[in-house]
Amino acid sequence: MALIEVTNLTKTYEYYKKDAGLAATFKSLFHREKLFTNAVNDVSFSIEEGEFVGFLGPNGAGKTTTLKILSGILHPTSGDAHVLGFRPWERHAEFQKQFAIVMGQKNQLWWDLPAVDSFVLNKEIYEVSDHAYKLRLDELTDLLDISDIIDRPVRKLSLGQRMKAELIAALIHNPRVLFLDEPTIGLDVVSQQKIREFLKKYNEEKKTTIILTSHYMEDVTALTKRVIMIDHGKKMYDGPLADMMAKYVDHKILDVTFNKAVFKKDLRPLGDIVEHEPHHVLLSVLKKDIPETAAAILKNFPVEDISISEESLESVVRKMFDRPKN
Repeated sequence: MALIEVTNLTKTYEYYKKDAGLAATFKSLFHREKLFTNAVNDVSFSIEEGEFVGFLGPNGAGKTTTLKILSGILHPTSGDAHVLGFRPWERHAEFQKQFAIVMGQKNQLWWDLPAVDSFVLNKEIYEVSDHAYKLRLDELTDLLDISDIIDRPVRKLSLGQRMKAELIAALIHNPRVLFLDEPTIGLDVVSQQKIREFLKKYNEEKKTTIILTSHYMEDVTALTKRVIMIDHGKKMYDGPLADMMAKYVDHKILDVTFNKAVFKKDLRPLGDIVEHEPHHVLLSVLKKDIPETAAAILKNFPVEDISISEESLESVVRKMFDRPKN
């Protein structure tokens, strides 16, 4: 049985239209045109226990709204959802003890207090025993390598340290379901990598069910095998990441380094130029044209090195979202 079950979920917001200008402002006092927009539009999916699923889409696609519904923060307009057998928006205490949500752009830690004080507060809220709390705190601080800084005020922590502390606060009660909304946003490359390594190991060892939203494609490729993609509130794709790449990737990237300067105009006939410097170029070339194009480059240009790679997931996602809507 699926741990998360979403059926025809819809969230509609109403807003009012007003034209610019003082006259329009006075007019709106007596008559306003009411409009509606669907942040989530008839979305259905299910997730099994232990899955790590990427939840992707452009800004405004409805990702965060969906997570807020699944965590009980928002009520849906229509449709249904069950997480751990509960309707999240009914906010049963038993449900709230079994999930956690981490939002990269919102803090749950007390800003002026040491991070450990927030951990203790969560321990009491979730009724974690002293023994279990000590075991989990030691394990998590060791895995995230922040044992020496949890007694510092949160405001004095770096962004990377703060995000690690946010994860500990969310996991101190050992939730079965974890919602992650942009957990690596704003972090440097090293911090992002450490967070990914932790999440991957935690999911493998604890079998925690995780839904991840992220604009960093490295997060998705490193952590998930399945992705759900939505745009304008509607589901566009739900399936293996590898299958999506195979379906939508029709180009490959030729990465060429020259031992002499090569002009951009001479390379344009060979493919779409992604990046260009006098001694280096990245070319996007149709898969079927790769052998012929690579041979032409080797024959006609002063090549020092050449390699062929797949398009990035970010490029694939951009193509999917830029497709004309029917």
